[in-house]
Amino acid sequence: MAYARSGDKGIHANVGVIARRPEDFPGLCRELTCSRVASWFGIADVSRLTRYELPNLNALNFVVRGILASPLRLDAQGKALGQVLLEMPLAGTSAAELLTRDAHPDPLKTRP
Repeated sequence: MAYARSGDKGIHANVGVIARRPEDFPGLCRELTCSRVASWFGIADVSRLTRYELPNLNALNFVVRGILASPLRLDAQGKALGQVLLEMPLAGTSAAELLTRDAHPDPLKTRP
């Protein structure tokens, strides 16, 4: 259903989620709210997240302020946050389960 990319901006992180198909973008917008993403990341203060919608790219970008401030954090550069977000359940399933839905189309179905 989606790809994800993430990385650091100092103690802050960017997490981008890109729909694989344009028709999946509205579902991502509906499911990936700031409050749900904050809860999934274990952040109590939802105001630390800002969500930007990029409809021309069928993508969402989250800026997560202060998530990398802990010196004990295993992922000090926020590179794994995108994958963590793909594991969040969406309407009864996880995005990771849906990730391969169109990743490897059946070659027999695409032949004329």
